[in-house]
Amino acid sequence: MSEHCEHGHETETTCPHCDSGTAVSTKVLASSSAKVALVGAPNTGKSTVFNAVTGLKAKTGNYPGVTVSRTVGIVKTADKQITLEDLPGTYDLTPVSIDEKVVSDVLAGKITGVAKPDAILLVADAGTLRRSFGLIADVISLGLPTVLCLTMIDELTRRGGSVDSGRLATALGIPVVAIDGRRKGSGTQVRSLLGDITGWAHPVIGPPSSGTEEWAAWTESVLAESDYRSPRPDPLTERIDRFLLHPVLGTLIFFAVMFGFFQTIFALAAPLQDYVETGFAELSSWVYDVGGDNWFTGFVADALIGGVGGVLVFVPQIALLFVLITFLEQLGYLSRAAFLMDRVMGTVGLEGRAFVAMLSSVACAIPGIMATRTMPSARQRFATMMSLPLMTCSARMPVYTLLIGMLIASDSKVWIFNAQGAVLFGLYLLGAMSTMTVAKIISVFSARRGPMMPFTMEMPPYRVPSWKLMLVEIWSPVKGFIRKAGTIILFATVVLWALLNLPMRSDADLVSAGIDPTDSAAVSTYTMNNSIAASLGHGVEPVFDPLGFDWKTNVAVLSSLAARETFVATLGQMSAAEDPEDPASRLEAARYDDGENKGEKVFTPPTIVALLIFFVYALQCTSTLAVLRRETATWRWPLIIFGAYSLLAWLMAYLAHTIAVWVW
Repeated sequence: MSEHCEHGHETETTCPHCDSGTAVSTKVLASSSAKVALVGAPNTGKSTVFNAVTGLKAKTGNYPGVTVSRTVGIVKTADKQITLEDLPGTYDLTPVSIDEKVVSDVLAGKITGVAKPDAILLVADAGTLRRSFGLIADVISLGLPTVLCLTMIDELTRRGGSVDSGRLATALGIPVVAIDGRRKGSGTQVRSLLGDITGWAHPVIGPPSSGTEEWAAWTESVLAESDYRSPRPDPLTERIDRFLLHPVLGTLIFFAVMFGFFQTIFALAAPLQDYVETGFAELSSWVYDVGGDNWFTGFVADALIGGVGGVLVFVPQIALLFVLITFLEQLGYLSRAAFLMDRVMGTVGLEGRAFVAMLSSVACAIPGIMATRTMPSARQRFATMMSLPLMTCSARMPVYTLLIGMLIASDSKVWIFNAQGAVLFGLYLLGAMSTMTVAKIISVFSARRGPMMPFTMEMPPYRVPSWKLMLVEIWSPVKGFIRKAGTIILFATVVLWALLNLPMRSDADLVSAGIDPTDSAAVSTYTMNNSIAASLGHGVEPVFDPLGFDWKTNVAVLSSLAARETFVATLGQMSAAEDPEDPASRLEAARYDDGENKGEKVFTPPTIVALLIFFVYALQCTSTLAVLRRETATWRWPLIIFGAYSLLAWLMAYLAHTIAVWVW
């Protein structure tokens, strides 16, 4: 070792920048803080270990692409504060996709503003340990202090496999700890190790380069030294997969599962929604009884309760949506779905990773867009990313539920199935088919080119979902939905309330207009019909008249540009202002106030159908546009697809309205 390193320090072991050999920043490690990178292949339990060690509620899943974005947590030990960074899943340190390049760049300290880690927490599935040795060799070769965490030990033992973690540690030259991240207290041993990074053992001689003959021989010798015995194939998993992975039968089963998925949402959530809706209606009525008829009472009852409450009534549907997604994910079925859909995606020039991104977009388009980083092909990534806003996300759920409820009676059936659930399934299917079609078109005409890489996916054995982990997974998006209702939607409803009530009218103004100032319903209707919002709604009538929308619907559509759920909040606020006792019935019975359609019902079947189709295609999410801008590094493409999808939404809604007029 040289007397001074290239950065001027006395020895390389005290330099926080040197990374040759086994150089380690002992000065940093001896301080009160250090940074540790969490590295592992997809489906090894890496994110679950992260949750167990840090206590954070990070996303976990059974398919790659979930933890693409940076996730950082704090681990407090006896005398240190460790920053643990959960890096994207990767099979080795030779990157072929964006997220894998992020891993190699972070570990090499090549990302500006992101410090190189002082140590590495390497996670490997004990049941597939042999396949992990490429990554193990690459990580150890970096020369940073490393601990290997073996997960799924219980499954390894159950299926007749075994490994001696102590002898494995000796053979590798690094500490090895066997943990089960799904069990309470599993992170204690890891936290203890993180408290003494300077005491971690390191190999005297590093492993051979992965992929070489020397590496293959080294892998076999280490496995033999550790008495490793591979687990038997899970017989139950094999039997089930004969059906679920069958090219024809498996695909039919997948669509049957998805159909049942949406049947369940309406069957179970609708009664809960009725209770919540009734509660908000009674609360709004109570506010009027207590506060009297004045502007402040109207603001609280109509804007806050009628608007925000009109969105929160759909919390049961949102919660159940994530219950079902999380259950299938932890069960191990969604990995099979991605494998099956790889064949389907191939018909439109895409592959299984595109379906993974599409599946992520069922919750929200943003994680779906970020999940495209797993795709090696720049052309396929761009095509998938630009088409994902067409996937039906959870933000559309309140809109669909509201409109479907007005279109179809709750007891209607399609054969033996709930008709509302069947329509919801059809809308999700339409969104998925439209996504693939648009992705194919963009892929064909895109100037971007890239290599076509084979799609590999880990098939975990079927596991009984952990209800504790499910609750964590479910609460996070539900909390986000409630937070959104309390921020973006609240702000939008406050602004809308002002637009619906300005300019203010005095009693004299009302009398001169022929309105009795003591008739609160008449006053509310007159004020709303002569408000700034009404002017905006009437101003865009030439655009939306062919779709059958009235000015109030136009205002709701315009407000949805901030967030789709605001459409529901806007209609809820308007109907609550006109009938606080029963806003839902008021909305269904809404009539045109003026014009050639005066007195006719607003929400006719053709109009509702047009609204449903409009929301299938319209890009009404500023957050999605911002993420697309970040991923493409330009506003050009987000603005292009915003305009294109707005035009497509109008055209498809017009077509749907025209056909519905013929049918009804």
